[in-house]
Amino acid sequence: MADLGRSDNQLAQAARDGDDAAFDSLLHRYRQPVLNFVYRLLNDATEAEDVAQDVFVRAYRHLADYDPNRQFSTWLFALARNATIDRLRYRQRHPTEPLEDTVAASPARGPAEEVQSSELGAAIAAAIATLPEDQRTAIVLAEYHDQSHAAIAAVMGCSEKSVESRLYRAKATLREKLARLLA
Repeated sequence: MADLGRSDNQLAQAARDGDDAAFDSLLHRYRQPVLNFVYRLLNDATEAEDVAQDVFVRAYRHLADYDPNRQFSTWLFALARNATIDRLRYRQRHPTEPLEDTVAASPARGPAEEVQSSELGAAIAAAIATLPEDQRTAIVLAEYHDQSHAAIAAVMGCSEKSVESRLYRAKATLREKLARLLA
């Protein structure tokens, strides 16, 4: 792509000015990270695809709201978090029966997804899925997306101390739930 040398903020500004190719470049850069993030929060590949697509539609529609003084990735992950919360709330209001004998394919598997296929990886994913939404978001951004506490705080709309507290509680809960597997 011709925009590989341009920063996210430059591409976002160009997209705000009507350059669809610049937005396509951002989509190309962030499609997989957003999809992986949403998948880790929802634990459903099909829903993750739907939500990730919705995130990029929202991003395109709300480019005028993007503050170029912030990192584009932080803004995009905040949109992804909000869209995921919307989907989780929808799930609570409209529970469904899981289809038996249906195996959903996970999105493009990278090294982290390969680990998940092991027994320990599956146990970790199941334990993460049981965490409260705020702890789950913090742990996924920190451990799977290597985000700093400041970036996580910006995505979650809270203080860095709050992020530290949520990560501490999440890790303590995960240690407790996974103790027998880690022993």
